[in-house]
Amino acid sequence: MRGPHSPGPWTDGGPPLELTRFVGRSAELAELTAALGRARLVTVTGAGGVGKSRLAARVAADWTSNAPADGAGWALVELAAVRDPRFVEYAVVEALGLTDHTTRPPRETLLEHLAGRRALLVLDGFEHLVAACAELVAELLRKLPELRVLATGRRPLGLAGERLFALAPLGDDEAVDLLADRARAQGAPVDDDAGVRELCRRLEGLPLALELAAGRLRALSPAQLLERLDDRFRLLAGGGRDALPRHRTLRTAIGWSHELCTPAERLLWARLSVFTRTFDLDAAEYVCSGDGLPAEDVLDVLSELLAQSVVSREETPAGPRYRVLDTVRAYGAGWLEATGDADRLRRRHRDWYLGLATWCELEWFSPRQREVAARVDAELPNLRTALEFSLTEPDEAHLGQHLAGTLWFCWVGCGRLSEGRRWLERSLALESEYERSRLKALWVLGHVAILQGDTVPALRALRTCRERAERSADPAAVAYAEHRTGCLALVTDDMVRAEALLRSALARYEEIGELNSNVLMGRVELAMARAFQGDLPEAVRLCREVRRVCEDHGERWARSYALYVLAYAAWLDGDTAGARELLAGCLTDAHAFRDLLGSVLAIELLALVTVAQGDPAEAAVLQGAAGRLWSSVGLPLFGSAYYNAPHERCEAAARRALGAARYAECVREGAGLDREAAVARALGDGIRPLPALPAPRGPVARTCPGQREPAASPTRKGGETAG
Repeated sequence: MRGPHSPGPWTDGGPPLELTRFVGRSAELAELTAALGRARLVTVTGAGGVGKSRLAARVAADWTSNAPADGAGWALVELAAVRDPRFVEYAVVEALGLTDHTTRPPRETLLEHLAGRRALLVLDGFEHLVAACAELVAELLRKLPELRVLATGRRPLGLAGERLFALAPLGDDEAVDLLADRARAQGAPVDDDAGVRELCRRLEGLPLALELAAGRLRALSPAQLLERLDDRFRLLAGGGRDALPRHRTLRTAIGWSHELCTPAERLLWARLSVFTRTFDLDAAEYVCSGDGLPAEDVLDVLSELLAQSVVSREETPAGPRYRVLDTVRAYGAGWLEATGDADRLRRRHRDWYLGLATWCELEWFSPRQREVAARVDAELPNLRTALEFSLTEPDEAHLGQHLAGTLWFCWVGCGRLSEGRRWLERSLALESEYERSRLKALWVLGHVAILQGDTVPALRALRTCRERAERSADPAAVAYAEHRTGCLALVTDDMVRAEALLRSALARYEEIGELNSNVLMGRVELAMARAFQGDLPEAVRLCREVRRVCEDHGERWARSYALYVLAYAAWLDGDTAGARELLAGCLTDAHAFRDLLGSVLAIELLALVTVAQGDPAEAAVLQGAAGRLWSSVGLPLFGSAYYNAPHERCEAAARRALGAARYAECVREGAGLDREAAVARALGDGIRPLPALPAPRGPVARTCPGQREPAASPTRKGGETAG
């Protein structure tokens, strides 16, 4: 349970945490706030279910709101779902909403982003990752003097200067208040009488146990609950004496709630434990149904678990989702293991998310592109679990390779290059007899490495892909490998070779009937090659056609790059107003997808348009903002003389108009803007909502929600599935 999360101005956000009302803990709030004021590292310790996460999040939110208006902010890093210590830093990067396309370690990204910021990190549930978290926190605190860390766990981090805050259960009055508040929310108000107080006392004031008890008050009176709880305590009195008393009490309370469940509720509780963090109804109905629990019954059973506080519901940009608290989930996982059904459920979980990824890849080239981006963002914890399962199960590496490759649009289009490369390289390190999945992972790895500016590994992956594709007679994989090799030539200024490779790849795509976002990006890249060689009419023709196809299909991501080239052409023709309008559309779309490369290219060109329109100071500010963003993208403007020419032209004009000192001052001002502020500044009137595109022509495939089976195996027509 966590308190309300209001991201500070230095974060890029993420959805606010949806939580139930905070009750009690006024003394602890004051004490923990004071401790945080005196120490840079405070760790809240206590039994599971005692309310550590909720208290820490509430203190963090209050700390931010009461801080001076100096850019202070906080971020919640949920670590319970992280299993691999190597992904701790990625979890922190994700919590901060950062996007980094480079090959540098995520820790460098954190240090750069947090430098000079008065920030608070809340590390929630770190006890299974103590060594990795302690090492990271030690370095962050050493190098970031304005940073504070508030950690929650069942044990300390063990660092010098760490201040421990042991959280006790609720006192009698606060326990009664919490139980009464949650019971009212269930439509079952209770009185503050002896029976209620005795129930709270027997539950030892543990908030999670009280929440579970409140969930039962719709069906049972406090006296009936107490009688059943007494039986449960007596039953367990002789065992588990090695555990702390409050841990025994919590297990007793959860076990008691479990025993009160019907067989179907217990079964669903156990099966839901395979999900990581949150899940939706469709996933629960597929993964958890069968063998004693029909799919059509899952919703009713899930509703009962919601009423009993075993499961919680939250609203997200991807729609309603459900969450099982980690302590409750662990109890269910133990039961699932005991049934001997755990491997089957984990495989069904993996199959569902492999199907979901396939659907998302196909629907990326559709009017649902933004829905896909939101869906994948919400499902990333489960997709990671599915990847982990595939890459650790014998004889299933090919499914891990296929899943890592299928998620190319997430890695490339939604700003997760670094994580994507890690999964791709890990999958390719495994042997697999399925050549098709390996070829796909290879060309996607090459694409990712190109965008990271890592040309040697990119070329190696693409050459390997093409050689193996030719041996196995896979024309689609040949086309993708050739396409991405042409893209590599483009950003390394070999325009003649880039054009030849891109034209050949596009001809191959046409021959096999491939049309999707990747194909359209190939046309945009060919247009760039023609524009850089002076053939502006051909570049405009190509990008107008791409724009038309995108609008016919409701596609925005590739369209944003077509708008960029059209804006470049408009500027060369002296149409600065038209160029600005095109770039506003380009930047709005790229930013909505967290595509940092598309965003920074648009800002660079907007700076040139701005100086041409007579505002050299604002142009210099935009150049400063772009300079800061490039540090998270890679080599500025790819180190390309062609891409850099507009930047140099803008800088020369702004310097002439402002003088060297004033120009440098404006650049420094822009360098102080974070990503959100830079985009808002570039757009002039703030970040715009996405405008509607024309309705796509032709039939639209049905959406994923509501399907009862994983999506079918990918095909070549209509989706980024070849290779």
